[in-house]
Amino acid sequence: MNKSQVEQVKKIKKLLSEKRKIVITTHNNPDGDAIGSSMALYHFLKKQGHKVDAIVPNMYPQFLAWIPGADKMIVYENKSAKSQALLAQAEIVFSLDYNAIHRTGSLADILLRTEAKKILIDHHIDPETDSFDHCISTVDTSSTAELVYNFIDQLGGLDLIDKPIAESLYAGIVTDTGSFSFSCNRKETFEVTANLISRGVDAQKLHRLIYDTFSENRLRLLGYSINNRMIVWEEFNTALIYLTKADLKKFDYRVGDTEGIVNYPLTMEKINQSILLTEKEKMIRMSFRSKGKFSVNDFVRKHFNGGGHMNAAGGKSFTTIDKTIDEIKKILPAYKKQLNYKLNYNS
Repeated sequence: MNKSQVEQVKKIKKLLSEKRKIVITTHNNPDGDAIGSSMALYHFLKKQGHKVDAIVPNMYPQFLAWIPGADKMIVYENKSAKSQALLAQAEIVFSLDYNAIHRTGSLADILLRTEAKKILIDHHIDPETDSFDHCISTVDTSSTAELVYNFIDQLGGLDLIDKPIAESLYAGIVTDTGSFSFSCNRKETFEVTANLISRGVDAQKLHRLIYDTFSENRLRLLGYSINNRMIVWEEFNTALIYLTKADLKKFDYRVGDTEGIVNYPLTMEKINQSILLTEKEKMIRMSFRSKGKFSVNDFVRKHFNGGGHMNAAGGKSFTTIDKTIDEIKKILPAYKKQLNYKLNYNS
C-alpha cells in the first residue's frame, strides 16, 4: 500500500474501533474474487464483534457454494426488502471488487442513497473515488482478495485469519489469476498464498472444488460452444464465441456454466483477443480476454459500455447477437496492427 492508502486504513481502523452495523457488497454476477473477498472480510469483522451482513445483487455460481459462509449471503434479487432494510440501518458499507456503483446492478440506486460510510476495496482500473468515503485501490494487485488480506494485515489482524478466512481469500486469489496463469507476477501474491496455506488451506482440495465440479450439461455446453459457436478471425488475431438463449436452454443452463469459456480461444497460438457473447434478457453480455499487450479494457470502454482490467474486461450490447457480431467485425480493422503481435515466451 502507498502512503495515501496507509492513511486511509488508519481512518478506517478508527471507524472500526467501535462495534458497527456493517454491510458488505460486491458486483453483479459475482465471481470467485467477489465471493471470496466478501466472505473473508465478513468472517474477520464478525470475529471483531461487529454486526455484519453480506449482500450480492444476484446469485453466485454453484461451484463457489463451498466457500465458508457463502450460504449466509443475502441475494438481493430474492430478498430485496431485507437487503434494503439492512442497508438503511448500516453505518458502514464495504464495496468489494467493483470500481463504480453501477456495477452492482439492482443494488446501485440503494447504495447511492445510503448515508453509511462507503469503503472501497478494489483492484480495477479507474475507480470512481468520488462515490466512496475511503478508497483502497491498487491496480497491480492480483485480486481484491489479496487486497483484503493486506487490509487485515494493516489493521493488525493477521492472527485472526483462521481456516475459513484463509480458504475464502485463497479462492479469490486462485480464481482471479486463473490458477496463477495471469496477474500473478508479483512475489507478494505467492507470499500471501503461502501464508494462507500455512493457516490450513489445502490448495489441491480447493482446486478440485473450484475446477472439478462440472455438471455433464456444463461440459457439453463447453464442447458445443467451441465446436458450433466459435468464429475465428485470424487476420485480426481474434476469436469469438456466442451463445443464444436457446443454446443455454438446450443445455439446462445454471449460473456459472459459462464461466471460463472465454479463455479457451486464447490457447490458440495466433489468437490474442477472445470474446464471449451471451444472450440475456434485453441485452448481450460480453466478456473479453486478451494475452500480451492488447488492452481489452480500453477496447470495451470505448465501444461496449464496460471495462475491467487490461487483459480481462466485460461489456454490454443492447441489440441482437447477429448485430453485435457485425459491429465487432466493423470495429476490428482499426485494431489490426495492435492485435497483430507474437508473444515471446523466451524473453
